[in-house]
Amino acid sequence: MTDVAQAFVPGHVTGFFTSDHDPDPTKAGSRGCGIALSEGVTVTVRPADEVSVELNGEPITMGAVERVLDALKAPAAVSATTDLPLGAGFGVSGAMALGTALATNAAFDRRLSRNELVTVAHGAEVQAGTGLGDVVAQANGGVTVRLEPGGPQDNALDRIPARGRVEYHVIDDLATDGVLDGDTTALTTAGKKALSDVVGEPTLDRFMRASREFARESELLTARVRDVILDVNEAGGTATMAMLGETVIALGTGLTDAGYDPDVCQIHPAGATLEP
Repeated sequence: MTDVAQAFVPGHVTGFFTSDHDPDPTKAGSRGCGIALSEGVTVTVRPADEVSVELNGEPITMGAVERVLDALKAPAAVSATTDLPLGAGFGVSGAMALGTALATNAAFDRRLSRNELVTVAHGAEVQAGTGLGDVVAQANGGVTVRLEPGGPQDNALDRIPARGRVEYHVIDDLATDGVLDGDTTALTTAGKKALSDVVGEPTLDRFMRASREFARESELLTARVRDVILDVNEAGGTATMAMLGETVIALGTGLTDAGYDPDVCQIHPAGATLEP
């Protein structure tokens, strides 16, 4: 056991996804595709007398993190910092769950493998209702294509080989559980179509087009996001909606060229890592 351990987990924006249910939360999840971001979440874990969770210095209730600590039988103080907004489609809850798993394993000398820790974090987030596929993508990095749902023991992953600049413009947040707890039939149908398109043409351009089509066909596209996407398109760029958040992501300088003042990051090629 060490006094403290720290992990960095990239943010993740999902372009499209399915909702795949299973009684075992480690087998449930989603198929889809998304981009890992150089902006992410740094999670610090310290052994403590009782569990506490903070985000950017403020106490927060985070069911996925608490489930990870319970699974690892680790009373700990978890402190996370990030510049990414919570609830806007950047996978912050998944990052906190995965970062907690990695750092707790080190701080408490649990001696679990990476796949075991990803499975714990993935199952915890599915049970908490805050995400279906962020954790496995954040563990993998890059532009991950999730071909099958579930944790590492069940899923199948591929990647679109790509690097580059990503801009984002946050309008508002969306309640993830409100979408995932509802009827996801149309959403899953649209997600399967988008996945088939990207598997047939695994490029960033096809990913963006498939994501826009998914946002429209799943009826998740909001009027405000649509208007920003149209502005980017008219300026010659390409943009789509981050799932699940009222957030627009664009490649290159798409949002800047359209007259917006976006936040800027890069595609992050690596997955989550322990910090020295």
